[in-house]
Amino acid sequence: MSEDVTTARRTGVSTSPRTAAMWAAVDAVVRERVDELGRPLRVVDLGGGTGGLAVPLAVAGHDVTVVDPSPDALASLRRRAAEAQASSRVSAVQGDAETLESLVGRDRPDLVLCHATLEYVDDPGATLRLVAGVLAPGGILSLVVPQRSAAVLARAIAGQFAQARAALDRPDGRWGDADPLPRRFDRSTVLGLVEAAGLTPREAHGIRIFSDLVPSALVDSDADRAALLDLERAVAAHPEFAVLADLGTSLHVIAART
Repeated sequence: MSEDVTTARRTGVSTSPRTAAMWAAVDAVVRERVDELGRPLRVVDLGGGTGGLAVPLAVAGHDVTVVDPSPDALASLRRRAAEAQASSRVSAVQGDAETLESLVGRDRPDLVLCHATLEYVDDPGATLRLVAGVLAPGGILSLVVPQRSAAVLARAIAGQFAQARAALDRPDGRWGDADPLPRRFDRSTVLGLVEAAGLTPREAHGIRIFSDLVPSALVDSDADRAALLDLERAVAAHPEFAVLADLGTSLHVIAART
């Protein structure tokens, strides 16, 4: 078992049904790049907030810079890093995608995480171009965005049929003006944006396929949570069940700069 996976288990990111499939993909590319480079990675977590991914990566020995516009989130990140005794490997910078070029300088990152961020920016294509521009040759982008299809399904299951239709028809994928997300994406749109930025998609799979649909009352024991986690992992990795993966709340794309 890799150190990254062991660290993640201690911090919960690999044991939650909401994050396990995502972390498994991130851990795989991290281990691959470490083997190729023969050293710990330089990581930038764009919009990384309180450090849910940054701290496990830092504890595993990688140098992580979290770029986030929220000073409160960065304060929580510093506390979390200190509690994990990882402060020396975590840098907290208030900023956004437009600050990346000046931030990284010559030390271009081997991995950029852009999770739950692209839906909030004014121009997703421009943000991805900025990310691609700072990645080291051979560097990896891990991108997580909300999927339109999941919102359509969730609103229909909740009996909100007009909202489901709105999410289906609106260009931004929102189910209405009260929708907390400013934008949702379709797989083809995301892959097109990634390629237009000069990156090569390596894999794309839906995550949180069941965990956001199952009522919490049905997952009230460790055995239930373990079974749901096992199901999430199995479906996310199964080549025959892509149609189910497309219903995941989020889409996880791994892309490389060649």
